[in-house]
Amino acid sequence: MSETPAVSAATLMQRAALAAIVTAVSLAGIKLVAWWWTGSVAMLASFADSALDLGASGLNALAIRAALAPADWEHRFGHGKTEAVAGLAQAALMTGSAAFLIWESIGRLLAPEPISNGALGVGIAVVSIAATLALTLYQRHVIRATGSLAVSADHLHYVTDLASNAAVVVALGLAVWLGLAWADGAFGILIAAVIGWSAFSIARQSLDQILDRELPEEDRARIKAAAAAVPGVLDVHDLRTRQSGTQVFIQLHAVFDGAMSLEDAHALSDRVEDAVSLAFPNAEVLVHSDPSTVLEARRPLAFVST
Repeated sequence: MSETPAVSAATLMQRAALAAIVTAVSLAGIKLVAWWWTGSVAMLASFADSALDLGASGLNALAIRAALAPADWEHRFGHGKTEAVAGLAQAALMTGSAAFLIWESIGRLLAPEPISNGALGVGIAVVSIAATLALTLYQRHVIRATGSLAVSADHLHYVTDLASNAAVVVALGLAVWLGLAWADGAFGILIAAVIGWSAFSIARQSLDQILDRELPEEDRARIKAAAAAVPGVLDVHDLRTRQSGTQVFIQLHAVFDGAMSLEDAHALSDRVEDAVSLAFPNAEVLVHSDPSTVLEARRPLAFVST
């Protein structure tokens, strides 16, 4: 028997979480060894980034498991916002890590130290880039298939890893082979800045879900077009949307012929819901039926989305 889309999405999200944990453990381990042998603050920054990714990926795995739990009596809209709460926690961790790395890097700038075993550090950074690139490509596939905020947040972590590993290669090259000892501390600050920007992006996405921000305007236009295309629909208005985890919630008013019977209006509402659900498979759609007289009498308030 084939999997339903919901089961398939859940499986993809759980596999992405496991892949991220395995990758983070591996990268953190080899970077810790590399930092021990090289003494590079840029490598320390990259190790801290991977250690942070490990904690965040573990948190993501727990958040995904909770978010995929079915709705219950106390959480009638499901548990999808667990992903957003986890995203805020990740952003806080990343901000703290960035602050620590800036402090360490400034110290290295003020008192540069020689780098030992630079070739080893470069080799490990290259291996890390290859492993991280493979993971981010897989995560992009999962994000496109599920729209998961938790996986998207993890993806940002590992994109940051790509940048930090590339910075490590450049920093070690400048410090070891060109004798520019200040490059180690400077690139440590650069990596911290990238981590800080990623933290801001994750926090913004998480807050958008927690505060029930509307879907992008292009998605709203698709919803209106799908509803208006159903034969018998005279108008579509008062569209409201929000997202919780991978679940989208859509509410709209559809105007029908006022002479239509209640039974026919109910059947037409179902067809509108089916049309919108076809365009947004992960959506829960609710349609309110309005008689055609509202086209003349309706005076929407300024704050009501149309």
